[in-house]
Amino acid sequence: MAADPLDRESLLADHSPDAIIERIARQPAASYLRDFVYGAIDGAVTTFAVIAGVVGAGLPSSVIIILGLANLVADGFSMAVSNYLGTKADRQLLGHARRTEERHIDLYPQGEVDEIREIFRQKGFDGDLLNQIANVITSNRRLWVDTMLTDEWGLPLTGPTPWRAGLATFAAFVVVGFVPLLPFVILFATAVTPGRMFVLSSIMTAVAFFLVGAAKSRFVNEHWIRSGLETLAMGGGAAALAYLVGLLLSGLS
Repeated sequence: MAADPLDRESLLADHSPDAIIERIARQPAASYLRDFVYGAIDGAVTTFAVIAGVVGAGLPSSVIIILGLANLVADGFSMAVSNYLGTKADRQLLGHARRTEERHIDLYPQGEVDEIREIFRQKGFDGDLLNQIANVITSNRRLWVDTMLTDEWGLPLTGPTPWRAGLATFAAFVVVGFVPLLPFVILFATAVTPGRMFVLSSIMTAVAFFLVGAAKSRFVNEHWIRSGLETLAMGGGAAALAYLVGLLLSGLS
């Protein structure tokens, strides 16, 4: 099949000399979509599991709303803090590795030169070209250290800001996690029974599970339908377990 002329023109424009220079020189922007997607999945799963367990125990809608909102705030904040600390730890590791390499270069520069040579020897370079590459890299201290960080330590030089990653996770957890609670909040003052509200909640949550899973597919390299169904199955499994526990303990309520 022939390539779309518009796509070809856009591709050629993106690979003009000026466009290439500008794109390579520009620092990649950090993406927080991954933090949002995983916060959304956890929010929908845990909130619906709470609702399923309470409904299974035969408790009133007021209890469902109270426990559901408490879960949104407490678990959402906990997950956001965990993501914040994890992202911050990644940055701290990068800083520690940078300081280590700076110290090694100061104390034993020839050993670090040899490491650069070995890194690029394993990439397939040898002879005069290998010597030229090593000389160019080690003549620029910043480039030298950055190369060691990426090729020896395996660390990315850029990444998300910790507080933004935590905020994205918390926002996703609360927004998507509120979906299972919607029928109970909206229909609380009506004569609709918790059982019927639960059916509506199940349908809405199933749709949320699938949509979040479909969005997640871009991060796990899966087909969006398969990823959506996988997330739906995971959420349904968590809800079924919670509902079963609620039924088994219904006599205590």
